[in-house]
Amino acid sequence: MTHTLRVVFAGTPEFAAAALAAIHQAGFPVPLVLTQPDRPAGRGMKLQASAVKRYALEHGLCVAQPPSLRRTGKFPAEAAQAIDQLRATPHDVMVVAAYGLLLPQEVLDIAPHGCINIHASLLPRWRGAAPIHRALEAGDAQTGITLMQMDAGLDTGAMIEVARTPIDAHDTTATLHDKLASQGARLIVDALTVLERTGSLPATPQPAEGATYAEKIGKHEAALDWRRSAVALARQVRAFDPFPGGVATLEDGTALKVWSAEPVEAANEAARAEPGTIVHVSPEGVVVACGEGALRLTQLQKPGGKRLPVREFLAGAALAPGQRLRLPEAA
Repeated sequence: MTHTLRVVFAGTPEFAAAALAAIHQAGFPVPLVLTQPDRPAGRGMKLQASAVKRYALEHGLCVAQPPSLRRTGKFPAEAAQAIDQLRATPHDVMVVAAYGLLLPQEVLDIAPHGCINIHASLLPRWRGAAPIHRALEAGDAQTGITLMQMDAGLDTGAMIEVARTPIDAHDTTATLHDKLASQGARLIVDALTVLERTGSLPATPQPAEGATYAEKIGKHEAALDWRRSAVALARQVRAFDPFPGGVATLEDGTALKVWSAEPVEAANEAARAEPGTIVHVSPEGVVVACGEGALRLTQLQKPGGKRLPVREFLAGAALAPGQRLRLPEAA
C-alpha cells in the first residue's frame, strides 16, 4: 500500500528505528530523517551511527544530523542550516521518537500538521528521558505508549492516543523496551493512516495531576544499597538491564555486575545479619541480607567477564557466607 502523507522523522535509538521502519514499510513517503550525530561507542570508542541512521541509509532515505536545532547556544549555524533544510523539504507532519534534541517552537511550527511524539509512558507519568527505566524502578504495574501533539514543554503536549502494557514480574528495561517499541510502531502507523484519511487527529490535554519526571539514568545510580528493601533492589536490577547494571562491590573493591536477582524471605540468619552480608551461597543463588528481606542474586558478571548464571559464576569466583558487600555512601 502506498500513502501520500509525507512524514519527516526524527529519532535516534532502536526504539525510534522500529517506528521509522514501520512508517517506511507501510508506504508513507519519508523525505527526510533527522538523527543525532554519530557518537563514539564500544571498546575502541569508534564513531557509531545511530540505529535510525543505519535504517535510513540502508533504505536510501535522506539523513541530516544537526548537533542542535536551536539558533542560540553552541551550534547556531548548524541549527539554522537544519531548519532551512526542514523548510525546504515538502512534508505534512513530523514524527519524533527518542530524538534527544529539544525542538524549539520554530521547528514545531514548520509541518502543517505539527509534530507527533511517540513517548514510552502513560503521560503525564514519566515525562523525560528514561520513562521505561523509571517505571520499572518505581514498581509500576503498567506502562504504555502515548502519542502526543508536541508543544514547547517537556512531554507536556496534548494526547492523541494511549495504549497500555502490563509490566511483567520478570520484565527488564530491555524486554519492556522491545514491547513498547513494537507498540509505538503500530500506534503511529494507525494514527498517520487516520490523519491522511481525515485530515486531523483529535487530541486531549494531559491531566494536571500525576505528572512525574523520568530523570536520565546515570552510572552513579548503579550501586546497590543493601539498606534498602530486597523488593526495591530487585526492581533496580531489572530497571538497570541493559544499562548501567546493578553493582555489588566486595570488600576488596571488586565490583560485580548483578543482572538478575529476586527477593526472598529472610531466614533467621539473614534477618539477624547486617545489610550487605552474604548469608547463603548455592548453585541456585547468592543470598544477601537487605534492610528488609533478602535478595538472591542469580546472574553475575566479574570485571572483564561475561554475564553468567550463578552456578557457572561460582566455578570461577569464591563467594562465601559471612562475606560483606560494601554499602554505598549515603547521598
